[in-house]
Amino acid sequence: MPKTIYPTGQTAAKTDSLQECDPQVWSLIQSEQQRQHSTLELIASENHASSAVMAAMGTCLTNKYAEGYPAARYYGGCQFVDGVEDLARQRAKELFGCQFVNVQPHSGAQANTAVFFALLEPGDTFASLVLSDGGHLSHGMKLNFSGRYFKPVHYPLRYDLTATDYEQIDFDATRRLCLEHRPKMILCGYSAYPRTIDFARFRQIADECGAILMADIAHIAGLVAAGEHPSPFPHSHVVTTTTHKTLRGPRGGMIMTDDPEIAKKIDKAVFPGIQGGPLMHVIAAKAVCFGEALQPAFKVYARQVVHNAKALAAALMTKGYRLVSGGTDNHLMLVDLRRRDENLTGADAEKWLEAAGMITNKNGIPNDPRPPRVTSGLRLGTPATTTRGLTEPHMAQIADWIDQVLASRGDEHVVKKVRQQVAELCDRFPLPH
Repeated sequence: MPKTIYPTGQTAAKTDSLQECDPQVWSLIQSEQQRQHSTLELIASENHASSAVMAAMGTCLTNKYAEGYPAARYYGGCQFVDGVEDLARQRAKELFGCQFVNVQPHSGAQANTAVFFALLEPGDTFASLVLSDGGHLSHGMKLNFSGRYFKPVHYPLRYDLTATDYEQIDFDATRRLCLEHRPKMILCGYSAYPRTIDFARFRQIADECGAILMADIAHIAGLVAAGEHPSPFPHSHVVTTTTHKTLRGPRGGMIMTDDPEIAKKIDKAVFPGIQGGPLMHVIAAKAVCFGEALQPAFKVYARQVVHNAKALAAALMTKGYRLVSGGTDNHLMLVDLRRRDENLTGADAEKWLEAAGMITNKNGIPNDPRPPRVTSGLRLGTPATTTRGLTEPHMAQIADWIDQVLASRGDEHVVKKVRQQVAELCDRFPLPH
């Protein structure tokens, strides 16, 4: 059996068993695996990656430094990781129908950072949706780089109660804002927006005020890839995304464009601008994820994600909950809990539902009177439950469980009963292997 040489000069029989090498870490991982198996993941930004995606992340590629890009590295020994990155880029181009891709960003936030540093100068103005209305912290939050080094102006949702697009993007106000401030870049794409994004209309406004249009499709990337949401191409100059969420890959980021000059700027902004060596094991997992998303089965999956979201939304509204904008077009919904119980907070709902085996996240709603750590809302999504194989009837059952727990205000007996029923459903629909 091969020997492992330790710094002290001692040798030990080589083992690949994490349980033997580090039982504490192994035990925590096992506990997390059991938690994921026995609970329903309803957080809109989470999903269950395939065993193939996870296997790719746990390979020898983690050992390789590969600063630079394929055929232009700053280290030797990169012929095989070049092949991995080329494959990931090729598959991403095919999946999203674009000309240029950078698969190196470590996260969606870093992808956004690279775009800002590539296309803006510190102090430049950009337009985005405010965080409290469904935007993202990297879209102009004061404590984030985007709000500290650049100047955000925020376009609003429509708050006319008589409007059919109530709590959806107010394009008239957006146009006025952009013509007034002349932002260098307009950002669309959100973290808690349940409606279809009209990229073409945003491009019209961008062209009118001479701005770059950036689309952050982190939440809807899988739906876009499967044709269940309109594509940001050819309308957007540059597109960022994560590779998990609805795309069901590893945690990571990606930047896409059809403009060769923007592509050159993006590559320089990623490396050496904001990152050093790429995570080649994660890029390999991205390649696997893109390959999976190119298969016909992924289109079926994405379609079911949308169907499940609509079913869950309808069931919740039937029980008296108000949904921001009145429903959903995609994979998520934002529940205003006050209509059901004016004293119910997102923080309480999240805590009680987790005890009952349903994992959610508290979320602010537009014009929320409560602070971010409390909130009046709950964000729900269907990517992970759909991965397990759940369909519309199960969404109705989940809505009923949610209502039982919240209506009882976390009563111990109700929570225990629902927790058992959730665990039984999870046993019938195990995680992907």
